[in-house]
Amino acid sequence: MAVDHTTRSVRITDVAALAGVSIGTASKALNDTGQLRDETRRRVKDAAEKLGFVGDARARALSSGRTFTVGMITTDSFGRFTMPVLLGAEDALSAGEMMVLVGDTRDDHVREAYYLRSLVARGVDGIIVTGRSADARPPIEVPLPVPVVYALTPSTDPSDVSMTLDDAAGAAAAATHLLGLGRRRIAVVTGPENARSAVERARGAAAALGDRLVGAPVHGEWSERWGRQAVDLLDRSSSAVDAVLCGNDQIARGVCDRLRETGRSVPGDVAVTGYDDWDVVALASRPPLTTVDMRLDELGRIAGRALLELVAGGRPASTAVTPSLVVRESTVGA
Repeated sequence: MAVDHTTRSVRITDVAALAGVSIGTASKALNDTGQLRDETRRRVKDAAEKLGFVGDARARALSSGRTFTVGMITTDSFGRFTMPVLLGAEDALSAGEMMVLVGDTRDDHVREAYYLRSLVARGVDGIIVTGRSADARPPIEVPLPVPVVYALTPSTDPSDVSMTLDDAAGAAAAATHLLGLGRRRIAVVTGPENARSAVERARGAAAALGDRLVGAPVHGEWSERWGRQAVDLLDRSSSAVDAVLCGNDQIARGVCDRLRETGRSVPGDVAVTGYDDWDVVALASRPPLTTVDMRLDELGRIAGRALLELVAGGRPASTAVTPSLVVRESTVGA
């Protein structure tokens, strides 16, 4: 006799019956435990989806000793960097049916300690630490042994698992692009000298440019204002440049604005590249910016997979994600 699923909730016994397996096998398949053939596991999950089966999260937690929740600690109140990392991490963690609880510390150590205590008290299976900077930070002090992965913002402890960006490679890709376009006198304008990302981007660009680099990289703020000021500085201190490689999109937008104000066209007279691929800046620039996509979503996915591996008792290695170049009109024209 067919089961009438309109009068009561679908139970695991219904899933097992439809899949033609025992209740124990259905439970193992749905919880990704035990040693089952892939075909069996797939058949059970197809049956559960067909019936609209929703497992009991509380029972699952009790039987496994886990809560299937992950904490994320960030210093990025604006969300510019955290949101892509979060979305990527959720993509990876959803494979383990885990959800993420986010806490913004606002650079407050007391607030961070409170969030950590709260997350541990809730029994999270692990914690991802991220932020708005690539500068290394001290390891978090977790009151209980909870697996931790650092994303974008690495730990100063080399034994911790940190997922970072290869900023030098990203800047080198932009430099190689400019050289390939035939640009011969290229300046590098980037952020503060004490910022790891600014230093790494300048280093990568300088290594790729070689003798095509005009003067030493110039450091300043991560701002459009600095981009405009840098154009005036370059005009006073060197002969004409035919390209400017910038440390972020805001600087590049300021550079484009000032070049236009002084009668030069982009990219006709001077090609300009940015870094970050922040669409609200890169696409609004005149012209839209050739820039470097940091691939923060991929960074989040790698961090999520690493945390799942740690929770399962594995030992993932720290990894650096290589950014990718996005070519637009600021270097190749309309």
